[in-house]
Amino acid sequence: MSKRALIAVADGVEDLECVTLIDVLRRADVEVLVASIEERRMITCARGTRLTADTMLVDVLAQDFDLIVLPGGMPGAQRLAEFEPLAERVRRQAKAGELFAAICAAPALALQQYGVLRQRRMTCYPAFSDRLSGCTFVDEAVVVDGNCITSQGPGTALAFALTLVEQLVGRSARSEVAKAMLV
Repeated sequence: MSKRALIAVADGVEDLECVTLIDVLRRADVEVLVASIEERRMITCARGTRLTADTMLVDVLAQDFDLIVLPGGMPGAQRLAEFEPLAERVRRQAKAGELFAAICAAPALALQQYGVLRQRRMTCYPAFSDRLSGCTFVDEAVVVDGNCITSQGPGTALAFALTLVEQLVGRSARSEVAKAMLV
């Protein structure tokens, strides 16, 4: 059975992070569902890239996912942070011990606001680290703390995506995808 990942998107998410996550997870044969929190499937990323989501987030909230991941970017990460149906779904994911992840501004804005970072080691875009409380900021590219995976930004997106592959489907899958991508 294939692993399933939900990538929540909003206007203003970081282009490189979003596309890298989708691409690398799909290379590992993960079933990726890109879900928009907007009132339409088409979103415009922070740098102007237009993406068409597979579905609307509100239509898949009851479904099970092995991973829920939030790209960063501004103002996208703030929009994700303020979308209460997503917050509740991520809280359920965390409580169930299932994987959840975020990169760039999204850990500090969304995951912090959702209350799922308490007493965890985590990272985010360093300029947002002053917004954190109740967790330990680690200045590393990618940090795994139990079922929570966080990363710092566009330059760490590939390492982050490969770590998600490893957490979902194993180290050998990560190695195969990395090798095929010449990483």
